[in-house]
Amino acid sequence: MSLAFRLRHCFVSSVLLSLASLGAHAATVEVTPSGDLRGAISALRPGDELVLGGGTYTMSSRFGVTVVGTQALPIVIRAKTGEKPRIHMNTTAQNIIEVAGSRYVTFRGLEFTGGSHGIRLMDSDFVTIESCEIHETGDVAISANSGGQYDGLRILRNHIHHTHGTGEGMYLGCNNNACRIANSLIEGNYIHHTNGADVEQGDGIEIKEGSFGNTIRDNVIHDTNYPGIITYSTVGNGAPNVIEGNVIWNSNDYALQSAADVIMRNNIVLGTIALQSHQAGSPGNVQIVNNTILDRGSGIEVRNVVGSVLIANNAIYSESGTAIRLVSGNVGLVTLAGNVGHGGLQGASSGYTEGKGIAADFVNAHYGVPPLDVFPKSGSALIGAANAAHVPALDFNNTSRTGTTDVGAYRYSASGNPGWPIAAGFKTSGNVLRPNPPTNVTAE
Repeated sequence: MSLAFRLRHCFVSSVLLSLASLGAHAATVEVTPSGDLRGAISALRPGDELVLGGGTYTMSSRFGVTVVGTQALPIVIRAKTGEKPRIHMNTTAQNIIEVAGSRYVTFRGLEFTGGSHGIRLMDSDFVTIESCEIHETGDVAISANSGGQYDGLRILRNHIHHTHGTGEGMYLGCNNNACRIANSLIEGNYIHHTNGADVEQGDGIEIKEGSFGNTIRDNVIHDTNYPGIITYSTVGNGAPNVIEGNVIWNSNDYALQSAADVIMRNNIVLGTIALQSHQAGSPGNVQIVNNTILDRGSGIEVRNVVGSVLIANNAIYSESGTAIRLVSGNVGLVTLAGNVGHGGLQGASSGYTEGKGIAADFVNAHYGVPPLDVFPKSGSALIGAANAAHVPALDFNNTSRTGTTDVGAYRYSASGNPGWPIAAGFKTSGNVLRPNPPTNVTAE
């Protein structure tokens, strides 16, 4: 037996013994509101699961959590099946929970109320927050803005509503690239009523400057004070952010806004999509492809262009404004192709055609809030009118578009809309994981 073989054998044996030791330690522990939640959390080790029984866990001082799992043995802190534990911070001088220095941990099925921030992530990576309810916070519901870089966050199927103060549903990253989130997934959340009388800002999802490679998809967002979704520039840190399959309505601001470095596709936007300068970023490295946009004002507005912008295959219907407005910057860098709608085009001369109107082009559309159905009607001007070079692989329903060239968020079917009807609540297809986009491409 060679020395190299013996060394490899010893190394593998030691790794297997370590994993066996960790696996042997893994335990499931239950706690109730009368128990010691803080102590139970501090005792967690890789592979452990902490199950919270129903009832209210009231906190009146800082509630900090530091738990470190591994990719193979994550730590799970979850609700007991069939029960609803609520963690309530009874002072706005503290955040409800501060997750600091943590890795590979999942929070599932918990309710959070009170406090300042709801869940604040600090110097943590590979944290999953799923199927939680966060509401009646004194400030933002979920934040990750304490410096450094947050990798691999997964914020999935949470119900976020009725925030106060600055009032964002999610505030992820920092101004001026001081911290950022990267390669994270924000999927299937239901966010609404971040527009209370005492809310100062109230974005639904805000992705700050320098953040990159993130996917924001299948979220339902309505009744926000600031944009439903806003992303800034990546400032060259990495791949563009992808915004796809979301529904947004009733924002007091633009419904969807970005500075640069973004792919927007298959969204249904009842409001305006805006591109414009913000902090260090100005529009460039952008794709706006196969969205359906209905608004009483303008559908898409573009300002301060400095780089390539593609606007293709969108269904854009404006009741009393302009479908597409190219307002300022080097608008010669904007490529228009295959767009159909109502309201006309400003700042360019091609790449857009008038449709037949919302009554003829959609099953049941209007310039308001749901219920409505913006699936193409038989005979719609959207059917087969897209530019084939820019058709994405999937549509809003996660249906393959192979062999079709339909404009807007949906692939047309003569049998009607096979997917989720737009309504207040979770998008049911948010439970179906789409393939993540590649991380080594630009939006050009």
